[in-house]
Amino acid sequence: MTITEEQVVRANESVKVSAKSIKKPSIPSSLTLPLATATNCIADSDITADNLSQAQSNGPFTISSKNIPRQSATGFGGGTIHYPINASGCGLLAAIAVVPGFVSYESSIKWLGPRLASWGFVVMTINTNSIYDNPDSRAEQLSAALDTIISDNSVGPIVDPNRLGAIGWSMGGGGALKLATVRKEVRAIVPLAPYHDQDYGEVSTPTLVIACEFDRIARNKKYGSVFYDKAIGPKMKVEVNNASHFCPSYRFNEILLSKPIIAWMQRYINEDKRFDKFLCDNENYSDSSRISSYDHANCL
Repeated sequence: MTITEEQVVRANESVKVSAKSIKKPSIPSSLTLPLATATNCIADSDITADNLSQAQSNGPFTISSKNIPRQSATGFGGGTIHYPINASGCGLLAAIAVVPGFVSYESSIKWLGPRLASWGFVVMTINTNSIYDNPDSRAEQLSAALDTIISDNSVGPIVDPNRLGAIGWSMGGGGALKLATVRKEVRAIVPLAPYHDQDYGEVSTPTLVIACEFDRIARNKKYGSVFYDKAIGPKMKVEVNNASHFCPSYRFNEILLSKPIIAWMQRYINEDKRFDKFLCDNENYSDSSRISSYDHANCL
């Protein structure tokens, strides 16, 4: 289906997002290990550019997935929890929720679930209540998905409810920006070709913007670049060369984008400085012919 900017604008009605209270699950004392234990669970030898630039679940951890049916989901349209199964000695893990964009489904962003989970995150990729939901509604649904991870009987006990992240494509990217202004436990966000046409507030949360050079739906000059400029915290922007609005979706650029996304989440959610070498001044993504623009500020 071809999406026009006019369709996007018509669909985007204002919805007010309220910050949700977090109900912390009961965590067995045997799992309350310090953050340092969780980060050191990944060997130094695993943290290489080649390992980060892989596809699917090719990370240090073996993963499993759990379906959350639409009918049992609260506040969003169901989805899938992806999680490491050999991380029992790693302490509490960070959780990330990922939401698709306008008239799109979980399948468009599902590649991020196994990819991030294989690097030690508990990740939920979701469907929305309606494919027409606007960015602020998608922020609410990202928050609901994070609450579901935290309260889930299987993975909740191994999740740190104070170390959260959010990723969204298109209107979902606008939702990630909004969520960062209302939920303090969200430590890092990645808006993918983001769209939002309302005032979503001031973003001080570390923000990695993934842009597509020839995006005709959420044009960079009007949206992605503006959102990047407005962010006041640590920030980085990677623009995919000669790419359409769909450049971060459906595994089109999974290998290209895995490295900055994984490194960003490890650095700012887990405070793992070993990933600094792939970010900001330490890595010039413009050296790749597949990257048309690279920028960063307030980093590290």
